[in-house]
Parts: sequence; C-alpha cells; structure tokens
Amino acid sequence: MKKLLVTLILIGAAGGGYWWYTKQKKTAAPAQIYRTEEIKKGSVIQEVTATGTVAPIKEVEVGTQVNGPIERLYVDYNSLVTNGQVIAEIDPAVYKAAYIKAQAQLRSNEASVENIRVKLQLAEKTLARNQQLSKEKMIADSVLDDSVAEVGSLRAQLKIAEATVEQSRANADEAKTNLGYCTIASPVDGVVISRDVDEGQTVVSSMSAQKLFTIALDLKRIQVEASVPEADVGMVRENQMVTFTVDAYRDTFTGRVKQIRLASTTTSNVVTYPVIVEADNPDEKLFPGMTANISIRVAETNDVAVIPAAAFRFTPQGMTSDIKGRKIWVLDETGKPKALPVRVGITDGTHYAVRENEEELLGKQVITGMGMPLTAQNSEAKNPFMPTPPRRRGPAGPRPR
Repeated sequence: MKKLLVTLILIGAAGGGYWWYTKQKKTAAPAQIYRTEEIKKGSVIQEVTATGTVAPIKEVEVGTQVNGPIERLYVDYNSLVTNGQVIAEIDPAVYKAAYIKAQAQLRSNEASVENIRVKLQLAEKTLARNQQLSKEKMIADSVLDDSVAEVGSLRAQLKIAEATVEQSRANADEAKTNLGYCTIASPVDGVVISRDVDEGQTVVSSMSAQKLFTIALDLKRIQVEASVPEADVGMVRENQMVTFTVDAYRDTFTGRVKQIRLASTTTSNVVTYPVIVEADNPDEKLFPGMTANISIRVAETNDVAVIPAAAFRFTPQGMTSDIKGRKIWVLDETGKPKALPVRVGITDGTHYAVRENEEELLGKQVITGMGMPLTAQNSEAKNPFMPTPPRRRGPAGPRPR
C-alpha cells in the first residue's frame, strides 16, 4: 500500500512537471526574426518629378488692325495653313472708299504744285526782263521790287504745295495699307489651334489688334512647360534627359531640358520655377494643353553598392549605438544586429548608393525590418476580412407554433 502511494505521488509529480514545462515553452517569447537584404552592386538613378503642360514650341496669334464685319473665313480648327495663305477677309467697303478719297486728294495737290510751278516760271521770266529794264532805267524800281516779291512768294507756295503732296501721298499709302489689312493672311506655316471669330461678327481693334486665330508651328516637336519646386530646381541642368507621360496614352515620351527660366511663381508659399522640355511628338499624338507628368534624370551612378532606404529607418528594439550620422544594422557572424556607419550618395527613393567603403559592405545582410516569429509562421493565418461560418443552433426540427 505504501509503495502504491509513493508510485502515485511520483507519477503526479512527473505529470505536473511536464505540464509546467510545456506551459513555459508555450509562453516563452519567440526568437527575434529580422527581414534582411543582401547588399549588392547595382545602379541608382535620381530623378526630379513635376507636372507640366504640353504646348507648341512656337505659336502665333493672328489679329486684325482694322474694324469691320468678318466677310469670309477660309480656315477652321486644325486647318493646315502656309505662309501667305489668305485665311479671312474683313468687309473692305469703308477702307476702299477711304483709299479712293486719299488718292483723289493726292492728285488734286499734285495739280496745285504744277499750277504754282508754272506761275513761278512765268514770274522768274518777268523778273529777268524787269531786271534788264531796270538797268536801262526804263522802269521804276517799285516794279522790279514787285517782281522780286512775286517770285519769292511763288517759291514759298511751291514748297507748301510740295509738302502737301507728300502728306497726301502718306495718307494714300495709309489708306492702301488699311485696305490691305482687310485681307488676313497667315504669317507662318502651321496648324490652326484656335479660332476666336465667326463669319458676320464685327471686330473692333482699339488699342491693340483683336485676335482672330492662333496658329501653332510644326507640331512634330512640342515643349512641356513644367513647374519645378525651388528645393529641386538646383539639380536641374540644361540638356538633361527627361521622360514623361500623359493621361491619354500609356506610352512614355522622352525629351531634354531646353531652358530653366528665372521667372518664379509663388503659390501657397511654394516657390516654383518654369522648366522647358523639348520633345518629339511621334504621329502628333500629343495635343497642346495636355497635362504631362515628367521625370528629370538629374544624377545616375552604376556598379556601386546599393542599400535599401528601409534599412536607414530601422533600429532594433532595445538596442542603441554610439555611431553619429547615418548608420545601418547588419547581422554579424552570430546572427545578432550590429550597427555600421555608412556614407551614401544619390537616391531614387527606394535605394541609396554607397559613397565610401562599399567593398566592406558588399555581401552583408542588412536589416530592413522585423520578420514574423517562427510560431506565427507555423500557425494558421487568420484573415480578419474572411466571413465566419454561422453558428449551429442544434439539430433541426419543427419550429414550435
């Protein structure tokens, strides 16, 4: 009996010990698991992103300097035009009448000049005879004086008449020019992208010429006017490679920085500078006014050690380091985190290029974050969005009435 009791006690003690051991094993903290990435050589391309608007490289506004109703339009939107082609006409009746009137006035003033010139020739001959007669004392001196005065007066009248002719000729030229303005011709080869008038509409040109059409030159090449923030514009240089997309297509277009303008714009305390990008327009798919999302390639490095950006944001829990400046945590030979200093160069947002001592870093496992514990990996993952099955209410049966 006593032996049986001792046996039962030993069995109970062994069972309790096993239960305590398994409980402690279950409640023990799982081992730290880290997400790592091997440091390898690669390429890093740093880009400046911005938005801009597609526009023609050059566009011309065609206007009118005369007033009147539009008599005829010869082109419309998207019409191809050539230099000198007539694209519109304004009713020329008023300006034609003004030109005829100016020409008539010019002819009248020219006739007046001829009349005065004939009188002057006669007065000069009379003066010559009177001078000869005066020498022979055959006429009074007053007669000679009158002849001299007559010649001087006619010469003065001739100068006035000639000046009047010049003024009339200028008025006739002005009237002819205004009459010519009634015929609107294209000043360049291009395509009409805007029409601001209709036939029958009266245009009035006051202080400046009223716009009738906007003509864009060859759209086989376009430009993108982008706004680059002041924090990034210092990295932008002329002739840098640019890629951009528009919402209308899935294609990626390429171009180069043509100009960095100094005319800044401030919007909501953000200072931006216009950067002009020139690019080819294959099949003329890009239309003026489209919004372009551009990426300017400002720096590029190849065949260097590359470290993921997440590594610089990670610090192991409960661990510190005396390293000043940028550092990363790598796994040492024992699998424990170890801090290392690092100097980096350009970045593409996801990776950094190493500037110094890259050979010492190649092949190391850099820590980028915490991994899932082994116990959690072995357990069945539960999706919080997965619907749960309905609860069973017991065996089916007739509902009570």
